[in-house]
Amino acid sequence: MKLIIVPSPIGNLADITYRAIKVLEEADLILAEDTRTSSVLLRHYNINKPITPYHQHNEHKIAQHLVEQLQAGKSMALLTDAGTPGVSDPGFLLVRECIRHGVPVECLPGATAFVPALVNSGIPMNRFIFEGFLPLKKGRHTLFTQLATEERAIVFYESPMRLVRTLEDLVQYFGPDRQCSVSRELTKMFEENKRGTLREVADYFKEKGVKGEIVVVVQGAE
Repeated sequence: MKLIIVPSPIGNLADITYRAIKVLEEADLILAEDTRTSSVLLRHYNINKPITPYHQHNEHKIAQHLVEQLQAGKSMALLTDAGTPGVSDPGFLLVRECIRHGVPVECLPGATAFVPALVNSGIPMNRFIFEGFLPLKKGRHTLFTQLATEERAIVFYESPMRLVRTLEDLVQYFGPDRQCSVSRELTKMFEENKRGTLREVADYFKEKGVKGEIVVVVQGAE
């Protein structure tokens, strides 16, 4: 009886631990944010186990049922499309319910996008904050106003459709000369890390266009 959180590769399928593969091979049931995405990983490593969807649209409905199965003795592995479940992905609700009902929870170490983006940014990172995905409208102005004086490095995820707009907002609130780094398609064939001032990086992506998964790191205020 155990729920095991299993980080999955953020791009390169080789970025998975031997221990994670062993857990997936031994689990009674694999919970997947998108069964199609996770099936690619499972087929790559010849893992043939029952798999069921677990995502933000059904987690409130099925969490209690999953806890009951765990209490009955099943072991489950939780996967999201990429990275560590619970980090800007489904996972927190089920972990909380397991803890409430005395079901053991274990989280394996492994892939997550913001760590390599932070490490290769060249921005001081002895102290940092992680903001996940920024609000689209409500609370956006308030958050940017607060972050403008934040002295720690700031890390967040962004979609390619909104990256340029967000960089322009950061120029407005933080000033054009604040250093930043935008990491795109980490671990994949077309990985790119663009570093410079907010103004330089905003102009670069405005001209080039943006594709892929994005992590933004911004230097803290001096």
